[in-house]
Amino acid sequence: EVQMSGKLAVVIGRSSLVGRPAAQLMSNEDSTIVLCHSKTENLKALTRMADILIVAMGQPLYITADYVKEGVVLVDVGIHQINDRIVGDCDPSAYEKASRYTPVPGGVGPMTIASLLENTLEAYEANDVQ
Repeated sequence: EVQMSGKLAVVIGRSSLVGRPAAQLMSNEDSTIVLCHSKTENLKALTRMADILIVAMGQPLYITADYVKEGVVLVDVGIHQINDRIVGDCDPSAYEKASRYTPVPGGVGPMTIASLLENTLEAYEANDVQ
């Protein structure tokens, strides 16, 4: 379990699908939030301060080891195909500095599918379909 209260959470990407909801969830857990986007200045300085870094920027392998501090919790939401490989927004060198991370593939993707199935079941039950 990751302690979020009082931690600095930097979210890269302000989409309504990932970035904004992630920022809201982290705020609900009493994290201090910095929401970054394509016009954010000094991105590297901000990400190097993050205790928790959520990356949903849509740029393959963009976040390298020099963007993160030692011990960061790294959540890579990106998914891209480069030649015959699936990669995220984070370079594997960033994972090496993380205390915990979600790899690509195999990290956030399975949870997305599980949430989709859970929401589908809840919608079915809410409609009391016979």
